Amino acid sequence: MIATRKLGELTVGAQGLGLMGMSQAYGVRDNDDESIATIHRALDLGVTLLDTANVYGPETNERLLGRAIADRRDQVVLATKFGIVWGEGGGLGARGDAEYVRRSADESLARLGVDHIDLYYQHRVDPTVPIEETWGALSELVTAGKVRHLGISEANAETIRRAHAVHPITALQSEWSLWTRDIEAEVLPTCRELSIGIVPFSPLGRGFLTGAITSTADLPADDMRRRLPRFADGNIDANLGVVAALRAIAEEKGVTAAQLALAWVQSRGDDVVPIPGTKRRTYLEQNVAALDVTLTPEDLARIEAAAPVASIAGARYPENMARVAAK
Repeated sequence: MIATRKLGELTVGAQGLGLMGMSQAYGVRDNDDESIATIHRALDLGVTLLDTANVYGPETNERLLGRAIADRRDQVVLATKFGIVWGEGGGLGARGDAEYVRRSADESLARLGVDHIDLYYQHRVDPTVPIEETWGALSELVTAGKVRHLGISEANAETIRRAHAVHPITALQSEWSLWTRDIEAEVLPTCRELSIGIVPFSPLGRGFLTGAITSTADLPADDMRRRLPRFADGNIDANLGVVAALRAIAEEKGVTAAQLALAWVQSRGDDVVPIPGTKRRTYLEQNVAALDVTLTPEDLARIEAAAPVASIAGARYPENMARVAAK
């Protein structure tokens, strides 16, 4: 069984599992049986934090998780989210009014088939609704026993402080990896000042840091990464140079590039619990094995030199998805 870490007052396995790719984004939804087997294997290994959202699928990912944990609920720290709404042309929007918060929680509880959510995140901040309204409604859900802990995703430092003043935040979920380090300047210090845990999503750079993707042609036709600037022609070639340097370090240590990248995220602190996503038991087991990788100060210095903060070409999101990416 893997070690545990703490997100605020919430104890979880030191690595979690992101479930989005089981239902959307990275190619077709092809094998729910294997996805459920992967979830079960994660629990067997001590991976307790299982992460979904109402928008994944949409809605089908929560139902899938509900099926998988129906007889193992006591082993799970169940995390789901509300707040993302999709506009015309695939644009990313957000909603955070109190009525929507309450309704979203009830709908997620029904799809998951549970009586409470362990960690309920605001997936994106609605710029048209005061954060105090959203978090007032979330606090009421805690009082009602429908939710145990609250989290926020992709929020800036000021918003985190305002939300935390209404009700304590247990965890921040934001993208953090060797190719996305935006939170390090202001958000990370704010979270540590307030004793908020960090849950990095896409700790493998949406799969790019594994070294398995060498061109856009490697991606399925319906894969969302085809729309991301970092995977576009020109940018992807530049980014492959970073991956090649990381792979060389990984080979010297006798680990995979993915394990090296995960070990780097995990080395950032005992309050950090990454949630790499996979729908295959084989990759899950490889990811969990990264917890056993020790990085020396010399290793960390070489990794920083291979992937300096400003080395990645391209924005995280296209413009129509970036408007509410971090508010």
